[in-house]
Amino acid sequence: MKVFRRLKPTSTRAPCALTIGNFDGVHRGHQALLQQLVEGARARHLSPCVLTFEPHPREFFSPQDAPPRIQNLRDKLVALKQWGVDTIAIEEFNQAFSQLSPSEFVEDILIRKLNTNWLLIGDDFCYGAKRAGNFESLVAAGKQFGFEVSRIPSVLETEERISSSLLRQALEQGDMMRATQLLGRPFSISGHVLYGKQLGRTLGFPTLNLAVSTRHSNGKPVTSGIFISQVHGLGEVPLPAVSSLGVRPSVKSTGQVLLETHVFDFNQCVYGQVVCVELLTRLHEERKYPDLITLQAAIQDDAQKARQYFLKKNSYVR
Repeated sequence: MKVFRRLKPTSTRAPCALTIGNFDGVHRGHQALLQQLVEGARARHLSPCVLTFEPHPREFFSPQDAPPRIQNLRDKLVALKQWGVDTIAIEEFNQAFSQLSPSEFVEDILIRKLNTNWLLIGDDFCYGAKRAGNFESLVAAGKQFGFEVSRIPSVLETEERISSSLLRQALEQGDMMRATQLLGRPFSISGHVLYGKQLGRTLGFPTLNLAVSTRHSNGKPVTSGIFISQVHGLGEVPLPAVSSLGVRPSVKSTGQVLLETHVFDFNQCVYGQVVCVELLTRLHEERKYPDLITLQAAIQDDAQKARQYFLKKNSYVR
């Protein structure tokens, strides 16, 4: 898969089948769009391409009110690749881009930079300054410039449209079962394992620590708390674990959001390795404990509940 930033006009780029969006979470609605894009591209002998934006338009226009991101950029790119996308174009969403008229967007982005032959969009897609462009104007532009335009209906879950907003709401509420339904997979976070302060090891629960970026969301992660989890990337199968996601209110903290994961019966040095942590069930919100002895007892209780969870699911945990 090729990833391009700040595309420049070119006359040598092969024609592509394109879809456009922020794809935060790559939920089942996005997946339906991507599946049809890849299948349609194959039928038309085109390369499937995704155009996405950095930062998110809402982060550009209202940085103080922007919602937390569901995924970091790495996880979004991995998810898009898994659906068979050949090329991802990441366009910088800045003042100049936000002021492109619908016709300028078509000519500069779709034609000159991406050489679009077929465009597939969702039924809520708008484009150009003040979101003035819509499906009808795209169809007209397609006739003018020689590209095909199609759209697909929204995917519904219990009569609600699956969207990043609906998924974000489930995650903020700690409803991981609902989030899994909307994603078609457990919610996960990946990253490099960092060196920590070794407090977990001191308490008898060594952890793998991942930094969680919140620079685009006013310091808040999309979800937080204590979770039953499992970790990919440490062996042939995911390993059972318990995780804490948040700012660690019981210890001296800089306010940085960390994902700390204690993997059961695992004691290998994996600093610098990339792992993926799936958050399966939230046990409770973050809590502030008065001392380390109370904190240790609480971690022991959370770990025991997580072990019982995996035992009930017929997973062997000593």
